[in-house]
Amino acid sequence: MDTTFSTISTIIKNRRTTKAFAMNGNKIPNGHIAALLELADWAPTHGYTEPWRFIVYEYPAEFCQQHADLYKQNSMGDNFNPTTYNNLIHQGDTASHVIIAVMKRGTIAKIPAFEEIAAVSCAVQNILLGATALNIASFWSTGGMANKPEFKDFFQFGDDDIIIGVLYLGYADAIAEGKRTINLEEKIKWVK
Repeated sequence: MDTTFSTISTIIKNRRTTKAFAMNGNKIPNGHIAALLELADWAPTHGYTEPWRFIVYEYPAEFCQQHADLYKQNSMGDNFNPTTYNNLIHQGDTASHVIIAVMKRGTIAKIPAFEEIAAVSCAVQNILLGATALNIASFWSTGGMANKPEFKDFFQFGDDDIIIGVLYLGYADAIAEGKRTINLEEKIKWVK
């Protein structure tokens, strides 16, 4: 098989989710992060809306404190859980960088929102695959406040914009084995 296909196939098949707490605290060079964001910028985009936006934290502790404080400010009475608050504060203790991925809704009304979400998801996948190629561990999180309106407001995005997730990037001493639980044949229907 073609070596280019073989290389990309290996990268795709080796991409894994590594929880942020399993990262080892070593720093990723900012140049690597910039290169990953450049890969993200080559995601498919209908009408060249390029709806992806990224907020990069070079020091995850700053983001984690903001995230935890946002959770605390928006948890009323019995909804506040000190364990959740503590987990949010320490989520990125051993991560190198945190990237907030956002779908910034374009102005071309005929392009449906789901296409913009798909485009940003492709951009995120480009980051994750590039990270795998650089032996960087990654975790795409939608937990905590990530899907709450207050999170989007904190970052000054509009009503039609959507936070796609929080990416934790770092190095890890071990990467989990991959698996699939449903046979590929059950997911495909060939039409002749």
